[in-house]
Amino acid sequence: MACRGVLFALEKADIDTLRDFESDDERIDHVIDEIEEREPGDDAGWAAGTDKAWDAIHRCFNNGTLKRGSGDYPFNHIILEGEYLVDNDEYIISLKTPEQVSDIAARIGEITEDELKRRYRMIDPEQYGMPLSDDDEGYTWDWFCGIVDFYRRAAEAGRWVIFTVDQ
Repeated sequence: MACRGVLFALEKADIDTLRDFESDDERIDHVIDEIEEREPGDDAGWAAGTDKAWDAIHRCFNNGTLKRGSGDYPFNHIILEGEYLVDNDEYIISLKTPEQVSDIAARIGEITEDELKRRYRMIDPEQYGMPLSDDDEGYTWDWFCGIVDFYRRAAEAGRWVIFTVDQ
């Protein structure tokens, strides 16, 4: 699997559909067949890729780990935290409410490059699975910058946000 993460800003009807499915496989299929197919080409900017940087971005706001319940709200909700619609060995779909999206949007712009770099250097390389490096730090910052505006647009539109990644 590629482990490339994507954020999607969705309307309530999409969330209701995802919640109505009875199995993880149905939810995953809907994201792949319906949401992924329409959103990346959407000129409104309702999708934002994170490539593999999602892992480091989440760790930067989650006390250096992927462990749930760490870090401070709303920063720990930027990527993984929220309601898990799917969380298995193959796929993750986590959901943020419009209120959470608004909280994230109100604070995410506070994060400077220096602040993200400081947080990045707190990641445990053993848990991360690779050494920390200037290149990876820059890669993480570049992808982070792309989601700042995404969250602002999603909040202004009152949308829900899901984060998806195949593992």
